[in-house]
Amino acid sequence: MRTECVIYPGTFDPITNGHVDLTERASSIFDRVVIAIAYSEKKTPLFSLEERIALCEASLSHLDNIDVMGFSNLLTDFTRSQGARCVLRGLRAVADFEYELQLANMNRAMFPEFESIFLTPSEHLSFISSTLVREIASMGGDISPFVPEPVAQALTAKFADR
Repeated sequence: MRTECVIYPGTFDPITNGHVDLTERASSIFDRVVIAIAYSEKKTPLFSLEERIALCEASLSHLDNIDVMGFSNLLTDFTRSQGARCVLRGLRAVADFEYELQLANMNRAMFPEFESIFLTPSEHLSFISSTLVREIASMGGDISPFVPEPVAQALTAKFADR
């Protein structure tokens, strides 16, 4: 059974097969999934916000109830602006949980109706992170098992210019 809208926030720098897995699963639960890509200049992303949006759109084009958009305000404000009250967060390891619990409680303190939904990626994808993918790509490694094809092409092109 599907219900309302969920926001899936992150920097998605870049989107990985783990992100795609969580999005596919969320799209079967919720009527609408908004991939909310944080502007996040503090993290100095490899890809611009526009590039990250385009890569997410290309990687998720097989899903019909997905919207991809950027945001630069508080997640609670963005969530409200989309008529939502739930966010999806992925948990790969126990270490992720401590940070995510703190974030969930802070968000709920600012927006009492706010709910965090936690999903774990499929076991064969649980070790993938955008940081590791960028590092492997920067050293010329094969990242094709870890990211959708449009992302592999974009990473190869990005590091060919360096």
